[in-house]
Amino acid sequence: MSQSRKTQPRASRVIEARGAGPDHAVTLLKCANSDTPVHQAQVCSQCPWRVRNTGVFPAQAFEHSARSGYDMAKMSFACHPGGIDHPRICAGFLLRGAANNLAVRILELREPLRVKAPPEGELFESYRAMALANGVDPNSPALERLIDSPSRAE
Repeated sequence: MSQSRKTQPRASRVIEARGAGPDHAVTLLKCANSDTPVHQAQVCSQCPWRVRNTGVFPAQAFEHSARSGYDMAKMSFACHPGGIDHPRICAGFLLRGAANNLAVRILELREPLRVKAPPEGELFESYRAMALANGVDPNSPALERLIDSPSRAE
């Protein structure tokens, strides 16, 4: 009789990483149920959700990651500094783009994902607003299924 080893599931698993221009990549995550933190506790300085970072990331990055903002999405928008080595859900996404995300809603059934919000006006109000400000064509098919989520404050 062989013994099976139980392993602790990783908190977040990269399900897609693709290039977006010569210097950027988009990472989408699937999160497992575990005791390991799966999200950033505050919005990082490089966050694309910060209005001051408009133009840092190419429009292609916002088209690739728009699926994380679709109703009932099963993948989440990853925090950029974590990359594929230390994947975490982006704090800006949790505050402004995750209200309709199924994966996040399931995680929050277990325990609220607390995020420290920056001062009012520092973040885009919706994924659509962020994408448009960063050069995505308003008629892009990537934006068609977006539901503008209500903002949340922590």
